[in-house]
Amino acid sequence: MKLRWAEPLVSSLGVGLVRLLAATWRYRVRGWEHVQATRHAGRPIVYVLWHSRLLPLIHHRRGEGVALLISRNRDGGYLADLCERWGYTIVRGSSHRGGAVGLRGLIRYLEEGHEVGTTPDGPRGPADVVKPGAVAAAQRANALVIPMGARTSSAWWIQSWDRFCIPRPFATIDVVYGAPIAVDVGKEGLRRGIAATERALNDVTYGGEGGRGTGDG
Repeated sequence: MKLRWAEPLVSSLGVGLVRLLAATWRYRVRGWEHVQATRHAGRPIVYVLWHSRLLPLIHHRRGEGVALLISRNRDGGYLADLCERWGYTIVRGSSHRGGAVGLRGLIRYLEEGHEVGTTPDGPRGPADVVKPGAVAAAQRANALVIPMGARTSSAWWIQSWDRFCIPRPFATIDVVYGAPIAVDVGKEGLRRGIAATERALNDVTYGGEGGRGTGDG
């Protein structure tokens, strides 16, 4: 994953200030039973989230050792530093440089039973459009895809390709998990999995309102 427009902010303010801001956020969680049921079934998990909601969601799941795919370039290093401090396992690569290596790394983690996370519309968009990589990794590793969304009571919205969300101090963040998605074998199974993932991501992020920036205060 690649935090393009927000990474310079992280660089200039410092990881410490970002952590101070995030410490003021309050979370409410819905749909966690989907994660629990998938873990109980012994299936590996691919968490997917829209790039715009990356910051509040990686903070929400800090300290669990989830593997994240982060780009190899200099900007990706800012996010890698932050995520390592928050307890993530980092897999370097992207859909443009080192992408095949990164995807193989995610598949390896899944086959070993670990959980992974990625933004299927990153790192360059178009926003809210699922690219096949994450769903293909789930298909290959017999993993389930679980969509994650975040809706904030108050936020700054960066004028970037994805309208990146930075919750304001003391914002309330509703985190929503959708039902797990199984990806059937073959090209048709992959196509259906991509379509189902995109619908589910819009639902958990925008509450079925079907538009970027909706479902937030």
